[in-house]
Amino acid sequence: NYGKEHNKSAAQQLHAYIIPSGDAHQSEYIAPCDQRRAFISGFNGSAGTAIVTENSALMWTDGRYFLQARKEMDSNWTLMKDGLPDSISQEDWLAKNLPTGGRVGVDPFLIAESTWKSLEKTLASSSHALVPVAQNLIDLVWEDQPSPPNSTLMALPLKYTGMSWQDKVQVIRNKMKEKGAGLLVVTALDDVAYLFNLRGADIEYNPVFMSYALITKDFVGIFIDENKLDDTVCHHLQLNNIVDSQVKVTLYPYDSVKDYVSALQDELDGKVWVSDKSSYALASLVPETNRINEASPVAIMKTVKNETEIKGMKNAHIKDAVALCEFFAMLEKEVPKGTMTEVSAADQLEALRRQQEDFISLSFATISSVGPHGSIIHYGPSAETDVPLTTDQLYLCDSGAQYRDGTTDVTRTMHFGQPTPYEQECFTRVLKGHIALAAIVFPNGVKGHMMDSVARMALWEVGLDYHHGTGHGVGAFLNVHEGPCGIGYRQAHTLHNIPLKEGMILSNEPGYYEDGQFGCRIENLCIVKKVETKYNFKDVGFLGWETITLVPIQAKMLVPSMLTPKEIEWLNSYHEKCRDIMGSALKAQGKGEALEWLMRETEPLG
Repeated sequence: NYGKEHNKSAAQQLHAYIIPSGDAHQSEYIAPCDQRRAFISGFNGSAGTAIVTENSALMWTDGRYFLQARKEMDSNWTLMKDGLPDSISQEDWLAKNLPTGGRVGVDPFLIAESTWKSLEKTLASSSHALVPVAQNLIDLVWEDQPSPPNSTLMALPLKYTGMSWQDKVQVIRNKMKEKGAGLLVVTALDDVAYLFNLRGADIEYNPVFMSYALITKDFVGIFIDENKLDDTVCHHLQLNNIVDSQVKVTLYPYDSVKDYVSALQDELDGKVWVSDKSSYALASLVPETNRINEASPVAIMKTVKNETEIKGMKNAHIKDAVALCEFFAMLEKEVPKGTMTEVSAADQLEALRRQQEDFISLSFATISSVGPHGSIIHYGPSAETDVPLTTDQLYLCDSGAQYRDGTTDVTRTMHFGQPTPYEQECFTRVLKGHIALAAIVFPNGVKGHMMDSVARMALWEVGLDYHHGTGHGVGAFLNVHEGPCGIGYRQAHTLHNIPLKEGMILSNEPGYYEDGQFGCRIENLCIVKKVETKYNFKDVGFLGWETITLVPIQAKMLVPSMLTPKEIEWLNSYHEKCRDIMGSALKAQGKGEALEWLMRETEPLG
C-alpha cells in the first residue's frame, strides 16, 4: 500500500498527502468503505490523522491510542503523540519539513472547514499551500474497498421522540429566522437522524444513515439513496403530502447536495448557516460574507433531551443494569474456575443485553480488558490478544447498548480476588473524583471544561492523571459520543465549549492507567437537572447532576479510610438507589442470582 501511495502522490505533484480519520460528515465512527486511514496504516483506532510524504509516513493520535497505534502500525510509520506539552502539531511539522512552496493535498470532503482554515493559515505563513484533491488517492489504490452501506431506515414514533419531526423543523426555522439564515445545511448524520425521527444502521453501533438535509423557510430536502426508504418511512416523512408544502420532504440523490447548496444560496434571502464542523467541500461553496458558521441549531437542540427522551433513557438504563447485574454475578462464580476470557465475557454480556426489550445493538465495541490490557484505554479484545479473566488481576469492562428508547455507556472495574493496596488506592482516588463531579452544584451558563479538574483533584494531589476527557455527551438512541457538550480540559476550545443546560446527558468517567499493569475507570451517565440552593446569586439558577446508571461500584476495591463522611454518604445513597430500582426490576424479570449479587454489592459502608 505504502509504495503505491507514493507513486500516486508523485503523480499529483504533491509534497504531502493528509489522510484524516473521518467521512464526509466528520463522523467519529465510520462505515467500512470510509476507513481509509486504517487501510493505509493498519491503525484501527477511532481518532488519528495520517500524513504521507515522499519519504515519511506519520500518524498523529491522542493518549487513548498511543499503545494501540504503536502495536498495529509497521516500522514504516512514526507515531506522533497529540495533546502532550512537548508534541508538535501536524501543521507545524509540515511547515518545518516541506521544501519551500510545498503543496499539501487532502480530500476536501474529509476535512472540517475549521480544520482546513487553521491548517491553511499555518502552511501559508511558511509559504506552503493546502490543495483540495477531488479524487481521493486512497480510493485509487484500495482494490477491495467495501461498497457504501445501505441499511433500511426505521421511523421512530412519538412515544420515543416526544416531538414530531414537523415540530422540530418549525423550531429550527425559528432559530434560522433569529439569525437571519435563509438556508441551513445539515451535514452531521446524527443531526439528520434526530431532526426527522429516523434511525438507520449504516455505521456499526451508531443508528445513523448516509444523508444530508437542506432547510429553508418553505423547503425541506433530504439527500439520500432512496432505496433505504420503505413505505412506512415514506409515510412518516409525508412524501406525498400535497396539502402542506412547507413540511413536505423532497428526496434528492445523496451526491447532488453540492449542486443544491450552490443553487439555493443564489435564490435566497438571508445567509447560509453551515457549521464550521461541515466539510470544507460544502462550506467553501458559500462566500464567508454570506455564511453563518456557528454550531448547527440541530446539534444544540439535540443535546437537550425532552421529558419523553429522559424517560426513555432512564428505562434503557434499568434494562441495561439487569444485564450487567446478571453478568457480574455470573463472573463472580465463573472467574475462579478459569473458564472466562475477555472475548467470551464480552460475548456473554452482549447475549444478556439481547434478552432485554427493544435491544437494537451495542453502542460501541465492548472494552473487556484484563490486567495490562486495562491500561490500553480503548482496548478491543480479539482472538490474538484474548486472555482469561483471573482472580489476581483487575478486570475493566466498558460497554453500552442501543435500545429503541435510549443509549447506555457504563464502565466498572472489578477484582475477583484480592486487589493490591496500590490498585485500591488508585481506584479510591478515581471514585473520589467521580463523586466530586457527581455531587457538584454549578450556576447556569457554566461550560463543561470548567469542571473537569474537579474529577482529577484526588489524582493530581499525588501526581497521577489520565489522558482522556472526563465526560462526553450521549445521544437518545443515537451516537454514544454526542457533541457539542463534554467535560475535558484539553479540548476547552472546541467540543467542551458550550454551556451545560438542564436536560443534557453526559458521562462521568475519570480513570487511572498504569502502563503495562492495569487500568481502572468508573463511568456513569448523568442528566443535568435544576437544583434548589439556599441562595440564588443574581437569579442565575443552579444546576446539578442526576445519575441514571444503576450498577453497584465494587466495595472490595475501596480504601474506606480515604473517603470523607460526605463521600461515604454519596456512595451509600447511590447504592440504596441501585438496590431500590434494580431490586424490583430483577425480581420482575425473575433474575434470582443477580438479585442476591445486587443485595451483597449494595451493603452500606460503615
